Amino acid sequence: MIETRLGEFEEVILLIVGILGEEAYAFKIAEEFESQTSREVSIGAVHSTLTRLEEKGFVKSDMGKATAERGGRRKRIYTITAYGQQALSAARDFRMSLWSQYPAFANKLNFGGSM
Repeated sequence: MIETRLGEFEEVILLIVGILGEEAYAFKIAEEFESQTSREVSIGAVHSTLTRLEEKGFVKSDMGKATAERGGRRKRIYTITAYGQQALSAARDFRMSLWSQYPAFANKLNFGGSM
């Protein structure tokens, strides 16, 4: 059976792939991760996570066009699959379910109950 759950790091990387769109290649993903989270990440961690996400069917990759800035080399561009979108939705729904059960935040976030 294919794994359907996302770890926290996988979830963030997958969201960043969606944010970056056609610019979602490993180096840019690492830069965006650091910008969004104020945490450092190695390019190796990004590569291994992208490989794992691709094996799970959450992303697909294609080779982009060669660019002069990369010495004629091509970038591997990642895009979220429909299955990846479903995984993100499930992760969001699960987290929202947990937040709604936490009394200290449920009222602040208007998850039912009176404010």
